[in-house]
Amino acid sequence: MLILKFSLPFLIFFSLQIMATEEPEFSLLYKENNFEIREYSPRIIAQVRISGDFDEASSAGFRSLADFIFGNNLINNESKKISMTAPVIAEPISEIIPMTAPVLAEEKNNQWLISFVMPKEYSLKTLPKPNNSEIMLTILPKEKFAVIVFSGLVRESSYDEKVKLLNDFIENQKLKTSGSVQIARYNPPWTLPFFRRNELMIRID
Repeated sequence: MLILKFSLPFLIFFSLQIMATEEPEFSLLYKENNFEIREYSPRIIAQVRISGDFDEASSAGFRSLADFIFGNNLINNESKKISMTAPVIAEPISEIIPMTAPVLAEEKNNQWLISFVMPKEYSLKTLPKPNNSEIMLTILPKEKFAVIVFSGLVRESSYDEKVKLLNDFIENQKLKTSGSVQIARYNPPWTLPFFRRNELMIRID
């Protein structure tokens, strides 16, 4: 049943609402309405590769990563809980995907990277290692992103609209991009749409 399927993420996200949640550090280089250019500091991410449509992959990836930070890990012969951070990031990796591709379409063979940023207190040496061999721990370098911030549900229609707006902003700013668009979501599933914070992000040179 749907409630059982999402019970673990619900519990985790509920805890996020009553506690301060760490977010990755960045410097704001430029802001214009809902558009931003950010430079992110180096950071460690836990990441899992999932096949399926956007909703299926997001749910399955979230559960795997939540299982890891809730104690399915090992350090010094013990397990350890790791604090949750925000956002949860989804990035399509099926192929080299242009910005305008309809990646939220209901295609079962899509592949996604679902990621949590690890709390900044950890290094790769001090971070517990996942027992799940499909979870990868990776250090990301300092990177710049063009970002659009929006509320509501992340659905195909809203995604297409926001990607077009982000692409227009990038062209106007004469920016050069690399990689595919990342979808960052910050709120629990039960959050009312107009209270939700979502972002589309793409790396820029």
